[in-house]
Amino acid sequence: MEHRTTKWAILGPGKIAKKFATGLKDVEGAELYAVASRSKERADAFAEEFSATKAYYSYKDMLEDDKVDVVYIATPHVFHFDNTLLCLEHKKAVLCEKPFAMDSEQVKEMIALAREKKVFLMEALWTQFLPHFQYVMDLLKTEKYGKLKKIEADFGFHSPFNKEHRLYNKSLGGGSLLDIGIYPIFTALSALGVPEEIAAKAKLTTTQVDEDCEMMFTYKNGIKAELHSTVGRKTPTVATFLCENAEITMNSRFHEPTSVSISTKEGTETKNFDVTSNGYNFEAAHVQKMLKQGRTESDQMTFEKSLQLIGLLDEVRNKINLVY
Repeated sequence: MEHRTTKWAILGPGKIAKKFATGLKDVEGAELYAVASRSKERADAFAEEFSATKAYYSYKDMLEDDKVDVVYIATPHVFHFDNTLLCLEHKKAVLCEKPFAMDSEQVKEMIALAREKKVFLMEALWTQFLPHFQYVMDLLKTEKYGKLKKIEADFGFHSPFNKEHRLYNKSLGGGSLLDIGIYPIFTALSALGVPEEIAAKAKLTTTQVDEDCEMMFTYKNGIKAELHSTVGRKTPTVATFLCENAEITMNSRFHEPTSVSISTKEGTETKNFDVTSNGYNFEAAHVQKMLKQGRTESDQMTFEKSLQLIGLLDEVRNKINLVY
C-alpha cells in the first residue's frame, strides 16, 4: 500500500459517517471507494453526495470487494461488536467509531480476533489525534507548568426527550455516558491514567438510560478529575487542567478542533491551531500511516488504551445502575 491510494469503505451511512466522509476529503492519498447500508436509498444517496464509487446494499457484499482496504464502522453503538467481527473475518482493516463496543468482554473478543487474523483494528476516538489535544497532553507530560493537580471536563447539549431517538433508546445503547461522557473520561485517562477510585451518579430517563451523569475520579496523591455529561442541557463543554503554575483550558468544544488558553500569574494567552478541516482527517491519516507501515495496531490509540477506556465506562455504568 506504500505508494497507492487507500480505498476506504463506510459501513453505516449516518450522521457521523457524513462527518468522517467530509474529513476524508482532506486526507492525502485517501479515496472514499464504497459505502454499505441495508437501505438501498440511503446507500445510493450517500454514495452520490460523497462521490463514492460503489454503493452496496449488504455489508457482506461490500466486504467481499477485494478493492476495499479499510472499513470505517459508523453504525450505532450496539452494532459495533458484530460489525467489527464481520469485517475482521473478511480480513478488512477496521476503524470502528467510539465506543469500541458495549463492554470490556466484547472489546477483548474484537482485539483477539484482530490479532488472530493479523488485521489492523483501531477505535475511532478522533480527539486523540487533534493538534490541540496532543499539544495539551505534551504540556502535561513534560510538566511545563508544574504537576497536574485537578481536571474538570464536561460535555453537554440539549436533545429533547424522544424514546425512539438513538440517544434515548436503550436497545441502541442510548444515554449520555457512551455517546459523549466518553470524551471527558478519555481526557482524564489520557492525562492521568486509570484512577484508584471512581464515584458516579446519574439521572435516568423513563427509558432507563442516563440523561445526566456526574463522575469523580480520584488518583494517587489526592488528584481528582470532575467529569460530567448530559443530553438534557447545553454546558460549556470545556476541559480545564489545574497545574501548579497555570490553568490550561481546552476551549469549547474541547473534543473537536479548538483553541487552548493558558492562564498564569502573568496573564492569559490563547493558542490557535489553524485547523481548516472538520478534524476527522487526522485519525484517518493516522490509520493510513499505520497501514502503510504494515502495523495491525495503532501506536497512539492502542489496544491497551481502548481496554482501559471501556473498563472505566463499565465501572461507571455499574455505579449508576445502567444495564444494557
